[in-house]
Amino acid sequence: MGTRHQQRLPAFLGSTVRYILTSTWLGVSSLLGYLPRMLTIGLTGGIGSGKTTVSQYFEKLGAPVIDADQLTRELVVPGQPALQEIVEQLGADLLTTDGELDRPRLRERIFAHPRQRQMLEAILHPRAHEAARQQLGTLRESMHPPAYVILSVPLLIESGWTDLVDRVLVVDTSPAQQQQRASQRDGLNNAHINAVIHSQADRSTRLAAADDIIHNDTDLPALQAQVATLHQQYQQLAHPR
Repeated sequence: MGTRHQQRLPAFLGSTVRYILTSTWLGVSSLLGYLPRMLTIGLTGGIGSGKTTVSQYFEKLGAPVIDADQLTRELVVPGQPALQEIVEQLGADLLTTDGELDRPRLRERIFAHPRQRQMLEAILHPRAHEAARQQLGTLRESMHPPAYVILSVPLLIESGWTDLVDRVLVVDTSPAQQQQRASQRDGLNNAHINAVIHSQADRSTRLAAADDIIHNDTDLPALQAQVATLHQQYQQLAHPR
């Protein structure tokens, strides 16, 4: 269970105040003889914001990363109940001749038919949420739990996954940069990218929910430097002196 609910830090408090409160809570726990608590950092951002690159930088610094996209990919391999349910509800034409999920066709389908996107999310999101909860529990209960773990979820705010996390980290960039990066990376046209953007929380909503923000609007060295700073901050929060 995430400590964001357990600590109940009010959403209206600024990120600085929440940082102080989290530090104080963990410091008191340490004085009372409790073991340092593993922090769960919810990483999110819009399409093309750079979440994957940020995750990779955290991973290089030794932080475990749980990727919601990877969890959903594992849920739809042949033989999994979720794949069968997708076929039953959305149609067998979404399977390739090898019995695998035809991802490009599914992507086109769900953005052309919002109702089918909702059906897909109802199938996958609860299962992926439970898988993430179990993985977090395994890390937390291990002999040597990490100071913090990154939980990367594109729809962290929209899907209500904040119950699993202690802090929300948003990777922010301009809409123009989102368009450019998504087009270069995935080969998507502007209409498709805009459809994805409109299906996600808007920029102001994400930023309002953030405890920490990475500004990905310059170059990779600047991005890596911001990750390194947050790495130190999260370690200090988990192990206050």
